[in-house]
Amino acid sequence: MLHSASAHIRGDTNAVETGAEGMATGACQKAGRKAGAGQWLAAMVLLLVLPGMIGIALATTISRDLASVIREVDDGHFAEAEKRIATALADARTDAGERDAFEFQRERMRRIHLDFTLSADEAKARVKQHVPDLRDAEFAQWDAAGLIERYIIDGETRYFSRAPSNLFRISPQAAARRVSPKAFVDGPMERLNPHHDEVRTQALANGETGVAPRRIRVAQSLVVNADAVPPGETVRAWIPYPRALLGQQERIDFIRSVPAKHVIAPEATLQRTVYMEQPAKAGEATTFSIEYDMTVLAQYNDIRPEKVLPVTSNHALAPHLGERPPHIVFTDAIRKFSRDVVGDETNPYRIAQKLFAAVDRIPWAGAREYSTITNISDYALHAGHADCGQQTLLLMTLLRLNGIPARWQSGMVYSDGNYDNLHDWGWMYLAPYGWIPMDVTTGRLSGDPELEWFYLGGLDAYRIAFNDDYGTALVPVKTHFRSETVDSQRGEAEWREGNLYFDQWDYKFKAQVLDKGHGVSPL
Repeated sequence: MLHSASAHIRGDTNAVETGAEGMATGACQKAGRKAGAGQWLAAMVLLLVLPGMIGIALATTISRDLASVIREVDDGHFAEAEKRIATALADARTDAGERDAFEFQRERMRRIHLDFTLSADEAKARVKQHVPDLRDAEFAQWDAAGLIERYIIDGETRYFSRAPSNLFRISPQAAARRVSPKAFVDGPMERLNPHHDEVRTQALANGETGVAPRRIRVAQSLVVNADAVPPGETVRAWIPYPRALLGQQERIDFIRSVPAKHVIAPEATLQRTVYMEQPAKAGEATTFSIEYDMTVLAQYNDIRPEKVLPVTSNHALAPHLGERPPHIVFTDAIRKFSRDVVGDETNPYRIAQKLFAAVDRIPWAGAREYSTITNISDYALHAGHADCGQQTLLLMTLLRLNGIPARWQSGMVYSDGNYDNLHDWGWMYLAPYGWIPMDVTTGRLSGDPELEWFYLGGLDAYRIAFNDDYGTALVPVKTHFRSETVDSQRGEAEWREGNLYFDQWDYKFKAQVLDKGHGVSPL
């Protein structure tokens, strides 16, 4: 998400690319009640959980029972939700689509249990590791303020497994109480550094938006735990893979895969992957891996606010302007937040600046799995913290509400050293500039007024985009539920009997910078 130079990828970009041996292809972190969990939400659940149905028009009649189950799960009434699910599945009138949607709510409850593993005593004990003289009243005060994320499930309070460590990120008072304060490990691009100036200087000098290229070699793997699947059964795996985006990421050259047979999804696939399969062996992990080279270019747009015009919607922009339930919904709370932030501003860029700054003020914290959250933008607004994807969906929602088209992009960030991480960001449309990038989580940079708003119109060259949308189908489609129903950065795996969730496999990512400045590999 796109400018200058030529791009190429091995094989026909309009067809599925196969490996050397030609594998045939078939047809990708708030507890409590969430806003908008009505019939539209039940419709979207049907879309998200049925792998072959993503993109199909919403049904006009949606089960009220399904909407009720979603609300019960959101409210922590798991026992009641399970009763309703069992009743619906026993009813012969429940169609196949809704049957899968009910089954997913059962799976969602299981995933929530996996995220919220701590009792109050266990959560308190983890905080005490950093604050040995922690007082009960102190913990209770932080808890009452919503700083220690919890979920009340059938009357029992359970705490998010990352809530104790998150506490020291989102509460300055808690951070000050740590007996051995230490800096958090953040990415090198999260603070002003020479690369930001390199990007801006080159863009202004050359009159281009895609500059400061990095040629990199990428190795990714997905490793399924030993005996997660019975021996002899086929394990299917999808590893994220970049699209060629002119002026952003180019010259993507696939090198190898293990196993050798693979399917690279068509270039047009918005959540692109490399698909592989192999049989499981008793007592051994099942490993899938890919390797490729590519060139990544930084982005910079020299935005002059006085030149920015209101957007006139057209066929191409319309899909990026409206609501997109369940995660982009113009709730009453979203509308009020927007009014309070935007005020009487009318310039689209100035509106975007105000919204960007407001969302940037939400502290970052490690996130629960997106598939457990009913409405991510609403969650980000109310939870008191958010990670990159949650902040991005909130900003996208606010921009669209204010008539500014916005869309998703995500992938991995890397560095000249050993740092890498999952990351989400977005793009917005400003006339007459067109689509420009935005990274609200990296946010505003301090230290140089010329670069303060770098990430509202620019991107560094240390990121790979795997996804140009969220919640779209993989190629080939999964048979079972996705582990990640929104994003696609770690990968997906399944076998004949079901999905393989994140606790059943691990992933690895490594990017090595081969060349800076010219995008030509010396290898």
